[in-house]
This record gives sequence, structure tokens and C-alpha cells, in this order.
Amino acid sequence: MLKSQYYNGLVEAGCDEAGRGCLAGSVFAAAVILPPDYENAELNDSKQLTERRRYALREVIMHDAVAWAVGEVSPAEIDKINILNASILAMHRALDKLAVRPEAIIVDGNRFKPYNQLPYTTIVKGDGKYLSIAAASILAKTFRDDYMNALAAEYPQYDWLSNKGYPTRKHRDAIRLHGISPYHRRSFNLLGDRQLFLEFEE
Repeated sequence: MLKSQYYNGLVEAGCDEAGRGCLAGSVFAAAVILPPDYENAELNDSKQLTERRRYALREVIMHDAVAWAVGEVSPAEIDKINILNASILAMHRALDKLAVRPEAIIVDGNRFKPYNQLPYTTIVKGDGKYLSIAAASILAKTFRDDYMNALAAEYPQYDWLSNKGYPTRKHRDAIRLHGISPYHRRSFNLLGDRQLFLEFEE
């Protein structure tokens, strides 16, 4: 994992999202500003960590970060503006909430939109390369998991405690059997066969 800063000398925020490929629930993103010389050998792409490790590191990140914030874009907004735009909007919302204003931004992936005229760089697999992006990936993932766990209590039939809204066979079988919930993304290919899904509305 590389040094926390890409833009040396500037207050830099790392951004990442979670839940882009899900069939249900909001997309979440986080923005994290770490101290310039911050080091933590345990930080990594959230997908490479166990659930227990992610939650432990979340506490470390929230304690050690200069500033951190989480943004959310709802399923209805996703259906209106598409998931790419929603993912970027979630990052912008996280950046809006930072208590310390960034001077530059690094983003996991290859797509972003300008934010407040700040310099930014997109970095493919950045969550495995830069500490602040790895930290953002952990916050986005764990806060989204908390959100999906809460929804699972309301709609247990979709197995969201396990799949967190991702397109597993059990999730799609439950959509076939029960129809869709208010939290499903109606613009997505919910059954995996490119059918229209309005017939499944409650």
C-alpha cells in the first residue's frame, strides 16, 4: 500500500463507493482525509478483508482520520440518474460532509465528475494502492452493510443479511416468488434475464 497522499502538500481526500452492483438498496460512498504521513499496514481494499476485520478497521479509521464522511444515494435516485452518476453523486455528498475541506481528490475506478473545481485523479484498483482510498472503501462497505442489515429485518425474504442486495440466486428466486420491495432498483435487470420488472411491483 502506497503512502497516504498522491497530491503531496495538498489536503487530499480518498473516495470509494460500495453497492454499485446490487439489485437493492442505496449506493454508499465515503471520503477520507488521512494525516499526510499516515501509515497502517492493515488497511486494504475492503473486499480483501473479513467482515470482522473491516469493522475493526472502521473504528481505527474514524479515530485516526483528519476527517471522514459517508454519502448515500437512494434506489429511486439511482433509477432516475443511473448507477454511474449515482455512485459519483454519493462521493460528492460524502465530500460535502467533510469537516475539513479537501484541496485534491483521489478516486477508486476510472470515472468521476469535477467537484468544486478541485484537482482529482481516478485510479483503477486504487483501493488496493492508496491508504485513503482503502479507508474510504472500508467505511463505505461497512456503513452500507449496516443499512442493508436494517432493511433485512423489514424484508427477511430476500436474504439481505447474507447477500447485502447483490444478485445471488436466492435473492433472485425471492424476487420471482415475492415480487420487488420498495428498495429494489427498478432500472436494474433484477431477474437476470432482461425482462421488464414493473409486473413485480407491489
